[in-house]
Amino acid sequence: MNTATKLSGFALGLAVVFGATYGVGRVADPVSPPAEAPHDAGGGHGDDGGAGHAGDNGAAAHLPGGLLVSDRGYTLRPVDAPAGQFAFQVTGPDGRAVTAYDVAHDKRMHLIVARRDLSGFRHVHPEMAPDGTWRVDSPLAGPGVWRAFADFTPTGGEALTLGVDVTVPGALTGRPLPAPATSTTVDGYTVTLAGAPQPGRTAELTLSVSRGGAPVTDLEPYLGAYGHLVALRQGDLAYLHVHPHGEPGDGRTRPGPEVSFSAEMPSAGAYRLYLDFKHGGVVRTAEFTVVAGSPTTPGVPAATGTPTAGTPAATSSPTADAGHGVPGHGHD
Repeated sequence: MNTATKLSGFALGLAVVFGATYGVGRVADPVSPPAEAPHDAGGGHGDDGGAGHAGDNGAAAHLPGGLLVSDRGYTLRPVDAPAGQFAFQVTGPDGRAVTAYDVAHDKRMHLIVARRDLSGFRHVHPEMAPDGTWRVDSPLAGPGVWRAFADFTPTGGEALTLGVDVTVPGALTGRPLPAPATSTTVDGYTVTLAGAPQPGRTAELTLSVSRGGAPVTDLEPYLGAYGHLVALRQGDLAYLHVHPHGEPGDGRTRPGPEVSFSAEMPSAGAYRLYLDFKHGGVVRTAEFTVVAGSPTTPGVPAATGTPTAGTPAATSSPTADAGHGVPGHGHD
């Protein structure tokens, strides 16, 4: 990514399809949640509450994660980096770069990026310099406005997910959101989704992995689990980060074919799910569009058959545990 990559979170206005308008990456004036939004409805890690709590003025209470660039005194600040890199700091309540982080899901920092039309997704793990600057090979694959989410737990603090928009210059034709479906394919694997997300209520989502018609029963741990799930809401890209029931080595959690999650969608509308799973030393991402609430919500695509590889709903061409090699999808 060119070092000219610039913030656009303060300039981008976005009409949300869920009956409320959210601000994008505001610092001093965090947005208020819609009246119907439930308390503690996502954000941060799914098992520890995450973002969505009040900052200094209390206005950010109960927001889903990733909608704010600053929360509880912590601020996400992209910084200049050489071409081909992405760099940022998190500053704390004292205004200084944070250098002490707790390990959560095997990493001290999770950086997730997605293009605003949800046609791209990357999940990478940058390295921190002694001055608190995090650096990684740029995950911003191609032109467009991207939302970058920093998912972390400062030592002595609560888990947070902060988000900021960055723009990669160049021409981009927006892609429509793929239609809802209960099955998708990636690199010869079929992933099937069971369960219906419900707005404002916890629902169990079970994803089953098979290959060549046979269930995969030897999934490998990835980030301390047999699956890693991120959900992004269409429109404002509110962030929901959940993890499966159980963990490898607990004596009761099987390594596939099923990975189950408890997920609570903060409002009605369309969401994009990204399931990361590891098999044969390779991390792959299966993607789904799901709808919480009425399937006739304005702006939500009509359900169709199973997406096939090569559509925006599937990824392909993996590389061993370092990224798919496909623009818009990958891991590190």
